[in-house]
Amino acid sequence: MSHFKSAEEAAAAGKYVRTVRSFVKREGRLTKGQAGAIERQWSKMGLSLTDGMLNFEQVFNRKAPVTLEIGFGMGHSLVEMAENDPERNFIGIEVHEPGVGACLMAAEEADLKNLRVFHEDAVEVLKQCVPDNSLNCVQVFFPDPWHKKRHHKRRIIQPEFVELLIKKLEAGGIIHLATDWENYAEHMLEVLNGSSALTNLSAPGDYIPRPDSRPKTKFERRGEGKGHGVWDLQFKVLT
Repeated sequence: MSHFKSAEEAAAAGKYVRTVRSFVKREGRLTKGQAGAIERQWSKMGLSLTDGMLNFEQVFNRKAPVTLEIGFGMGHSLVEMAENDPERNFIGIEVHEPGVGACLMAAEEADLKNLRVFHEDAVEVLKQCVPDNSLNCVQVFFPDPWHKKRHHKRRIIQPEFVELLIKKLEAGGIIHLATDWENYAEHMLEVLNGSSALTNLSAPGDYIPRPDSRPKTKFERRGEGKGHGVWDLQFKVLT
């Protein structure tokens, strides 16, 4: 990043610095059902950067703990979690439009009132729309592992990103990560252990058993059948 310590510092100096993205935007083709769900549900459940800094009590018309999921894929597990925990508010962020459409289809079918979605870059959502100390939980499940060593810098779980999450979480809030790549699990553990603002909820100091609150995906079940491992991490923001 040249001699600037951050993109914000560069911007203040009037310089543009290209940032490394953790995703490649592959839109794919919307099915008729996905497109219809977006058309019907976006005004009720959709959020965007243009909404600015949010007041979650106003967004959900109630006060409740907020869980933010980054990269919800097709949204099946997110919808299941929102359905299973109606006393909690959920916000999902996904950059791929077919996933947003699929999530809204499932949410519509379940008649959910406690779920909202962004079709945006998670970093920008966190910076522009999420107030500090406002989230109860942030979850990132099975992010792109960028398994080639030269691509590791694209992994979303990096120290700077984790510090941003901590800023947005309330005291005692939880960061919950999961991956089926052992090398990425080790990287996640190293990054989270590197923050003095977090404490590991794993008794052995590494990974936790999958909590019942995180549904298994079909890919996870398929991987288990082939003997593949899955690693869950939960860290709490110190009070």
